[in-house]
Amino acid sequence: MGVAADAVVDPQLRVHGIDGLRVCDSSVMPSLVSSNTNAPSIMIGEKASALIQGDV
Repeated sequence: MGVAADAVVDPQLRVHGIDGLRVCDSSVMPSLVSSNTNAPSIMIGEKASALIQGDV
């Protein structure tokens, strides 16, 4: 995630180079976590929902 050339998604979870496509799962986490990914994945989904609705 980020604005770097090798990042797949931007901070708004939009896939670089493909209009209208967002990724909102644990694959957008920039580093591996050593714990359960359930709660962070839910929060990424909530953030994506807010971004899509324009609440952010």
